Amino acid sequence: MGIALIRFYHPQKGVRIGVYSGETVYDVTEKLASSTEWFQKSVGRVNEAIEELENLANQSSTTYQVSELENAPSPDTLHWLAPVDQQEVWASGVTYERSREARQEESVDGGDIYARVYAAERPELFMKAVGWRVVGHRGAVGIRHDSTWSVPEPELALALNPALEVIGFSVANDMSSRDIEGENPLYLPQAKMYTASCALGAGITLQTADSWPETTIRLKITRDGETAFEGSVETARIHRKLSELVEYLGRAYTFPDGVVLLTGTGLVPSGEFTLAAGDVVEIAIDDIGKLINTVKIV
Repeated sequence: MGIALIRFYHPQKGVRIGVYSGETVYDVTEKLASSTEWFQKSVGRVNEAIEELENLANQSSTTYQVSELENAPSPDTLHWLAPVDQQEVWASGVTYERSREARQEESVDGGDIYARVYAAERPELFMKAVGWRVVGHRGAVGIRHDSTWSVPEPELALALNPALEVIGFSVANDMSSRDIEGENPLYLPQAKMYTASCALGAGITLQTADSWPETTIRLKITRDGETAFEGSVETARIHRKLSELVEYLGRAYTFPDGVVLLTGTGLVPSGEFTLAAGDVVEIAIDDIGKLINTVKIV
């Protein structure tokens, strides 16, 4: 894994910008004020911007061990923040065959609409969250109090600068209220957009790309210390091309601060499973990073 751009919280200093490499976090806040600043500076020169950020890390006199940040968010402790600030987070739907099957299973009318979008030229894209609403690593994700069927959706997240150039990848959890969306597809915003419904991993692993990284997405859900669900999926099973999703995302919409796009899920727990308060959701993507969150009711 290369370097990652991160945000974290220091009890005495507040929000900080850092570079994560190996087991060390380098504080670069004095030279880089925000994630947005780096997203914008990378336009037309992504590789050069990554190299400059690595040099900033090497020059940093303030470092922390990764283990020091592995705390639940609290004003009194060092902890991870989501790696975005002003960026919007968008999401893709039905990009894996398993996602199509799951949507059809939950739909009260058989889900023909999901079969059609899976095969259609135009992908399903929707707004998921604004940056300040995104939950970070070790934070708490939410399940709606009025939902009876809630699941995590582990996804590869694609980070793009304002020119929609790929700058890196992260780990994402696109929380979903399956019963609400299944009742009527027009309820999608309520099923997908609510407090603590979107989480991103500890950082954005920086790299240019013109195709999907060949990697594995792993999901584990723990309840009362026991494994309640475990599974994995290969990113090679994504139905859509990376360039295709990016092109449609930017067709009639601009992102002056950059954007993060969740690329869909191919790993969905069976219909008998629903999340409960206190569950721990662990998502890991080989060579990209990890995301661990506790579940709460919102």
